[in-house]
Amino acid sequence: MLTEREIESCYLGQFIPLQYHHNMLMDQRRMKNFKAAINAVVFPGAKVLELGGGTGVLSFFAAATAEKVWCVEFNPDMVNEARRLLARNLHVHKVEVIEADAFDYLPPEPVDVVICEMIHVAMLREKQVDMMDSFKQRYLARFGGPLPLFVPDAIIMAVQPLQLDYDFEGYNAPIVQFRELTRDADDTIEMAEPQVYSTLDFQTDVEPLISWSGQFTMAHSGTVTSLRFITKNVLAVLMDQQSTIDWLNNFMILPFNEPVDVIEGDVLQVSFCYRAGGSLPSLQLTMTASVPARQTEPDLVLA
Repeated sequence: MLTEREIESCYLGQFIPLQYHHNMLMDQRRMKNFKAAINAVVFPGAKVLELGGGTGVLSFFAAATAEKVWCVEFNPDMVNEARRLLARNLHVHKVEVIEADAFDYLPPEPVDVVICEMIHVAMLREKQVDMMDSFKQRYLARFGGPLPLFVPDAIIMAVQPLQLDYDFEGYNAPIVQFRELTRDADDTIEMAEPQVYSTLDFQTDVEPLISWSGQFTMAHSGTVTSLRFITKNVLAVLMDQQSTIDWLNNFMILPFNEPVDVIEGDVLQVSFCYRAGGSLPSLQLTMTASVPARQTEPDLVLA
């Protein structure tokens, strides 16, 4: 009998098909930025732990400099795939692929860097926040402080109201969409500038409940149909250069159940609430948008 967490893990992303992980290898933005971040934080002789290793590529990046890397993966198919692929590459002797639940696993000794790339837009679906919180508690209980460095270091999330055309050859279908980080399609109008709604710093305690209420001043007249969620992953902070190595997820667009008509200059009140690692519907069901009653000119009174 599977536990509730195991059932949720299978559904929410740990047991996704191998081909999904193969596509991640072909994502050049992801690969280059993670490689640069890992090269920046892993020093010669470091001990590294990767939680949720997938194909093992991030452990491979770490092994170029580290003394030892523990690559933990829960999915048996991915364990076999990581071992198969790592065997074709350099530094394989430094990487130990371990079939285990990252919620339970601890390395046999303290580590310097923890890599946990379980990143979904808006921190939904994947259990990164819960997993890293669990790891920190168990790590401190066994080894004491300090905590290792984390890759990613932090997550910055923003939201933006859109007018989006959900017409598909005459078929109206307000659906969830994921879009590349390119110029907006002709069917999209940005109704206001994005606003940051949450920042998660993994070097500190992270609150998994994300709740936000804010206002947008409408730049156009039209209909607000959707919210665009923007997620920037701060993979590493380069203190000496006063810069960061970042990676942006593809945009996620969620439609409102009820679109809101607006005119230029209106103030749109938006709110939502969800738990990190939750499902997309758990966020979408809480999304609200409204425009306070507009001020009207008083009627003229004839003398």
